[in-house]
Amino acid sequence: MVARFIDLFVSHVLVRPLQILASAMAAGSFAAIALGVGTPARAEEPITIGLSMSQSGPLAANGKSALLGMQIWQDDINAKGGLLGRPVKLVVYDDQSNPSTVPGIYTKLLDVDKVNLVISGYATNMIAPAMPVVMGHGKAFIGLFGLAVNSAFHYPKYLSMTPGGPDTKASLTAGFFEVAMAQNPKPQTVAIVGADAEFSNNAMAGARQNAKTAGVKIVYDQSYPPMTTDFSPIVRAIQAANPDLVVICSYPLDSAGFVRAVNELGFAPKMIGGGMVGPMSASMQTQLGPLLNGFLDFDFWLPAKTMQFPGAMNFLKRYQDKAPSLGVDPLGYYVAPWAYADLQVLGDAITATQSLDDAKLADYMHQATFNTIIGDVKFGADGEWAKSRVLQIQFHDIAGNGLEQFRDAGSVETILTPADYKTGTVIYPYSAAKEAAAGR
Repeated sequence: MVARFIDLFVSHVLVRPLQILASAMAAGSFAAIALGVGTPARAEEPITIGLSMSQSGPLAANGKSALLGMQIWQDDINAKGGLLGRPVKLVVYDDQSNPSTVPGIYTKLLDVDKVNLVISGYATNMIAPAMPVVMGHGKAFIGLFGLAVNSAFHYPKYLSMTPGGPDTKASLTAGFFEVAMAQNPKPQTVAIVGADAEFSNNAMAGARQNAKTAGVKIVYDQSYPPMTTDFSPIVRAIQAANPDLVVICSYPLDSAGFVRAVNELGFAPKMIGGGMVGPMSASMQTQLGPLLNGFLDFDFWLPAKTMQFPGAMNFLKRYQDKAPSLGVDPLGYYVAPWAYADLQVLGDAITATQSLDDAKLADYMHQATFNTIIGDVKFGADGEWAKSRVLQIQFHDIAGNGLEQFRDAGSVETILTPADYKTGTVIYPYSAAKEAAAGR
């Protein structure tokens, strides 16, 4: 009994007041407590930003990289005091790279978790299924690397963190055709191939448009089921059509399958690639190595001198310091800076409007120009970028599968378009790039 009394006395008479006092001092309310005229100020509730993100499945390599970029922004903004005097907290669920999980995740975020704001996860196929839920709740929504997602919805509160410009579908392969048509003699025919899925269908539609504009005849135009694993029959069929150009619009596993099949079959059109997701990530680069030589592809940013916008290299250093222990893309060139910039835009809009109101935020984001680590961002119609800035790059001189050659991207990747960011010229035709690399 005596022991119990002593425990209660120590706990409630000695320890508890000290705990209260410490809390009060941390909250800046020491004076009120000391005078006995108030209670400790409760810490402000965080501003919650909800999203799904592919942390498993085929899109996980890029999804995990994107999430780390967002977490670095969260740490940075909280170190500066948060937003509106409140800390910021990301609420994230794994969509498993499966579009069917996405509507349920956003329903939970909005109806159960009651998050203040939502943003998208990574990639077109994950953004599109979130749109009806987001629209039904009237939320502002920034899409990360979504290709023409809003072309079907025309939702006024959507913004695209993808530099596609007004003609988004065509933007992905516009540089490919620009490079091709600068050759002498000009190529005459093209094959277009991609998965029967949201991203590929949009990219293929843009490729058809670019082919028509360039006056190039389409001699092969086919989609394949999204679960395809053997790409040799598809490559053989394209080879039989004997096109000068081949545009591939694919997601990561498909991209790797096409690259391998093209090399195994010795297929050598004059130019190939253009719309493949995957070869931009370090995991696929080190996996495929020299098999990538000669391929062209789109990209959105590289650490070339032409693209070192304020804050970009500082961000990359911090990202690369964290990446190895987390098992994510060790370089982070493709999506991580954009994920950080995605939240820079949202954070700047919150600060400028001093509001979490979705309509106010969407209106402001549609009107303002944002200075981010990936350059200036200005949105236009349908929330797409006012001006396109999609890169077309070529892989070359890759020797072996070592990572370091990709760290210095300029030694194995050349930016071909747009002119403002160009770092070199194309090795044409494709077979010349293969021969040059083999002869090193």
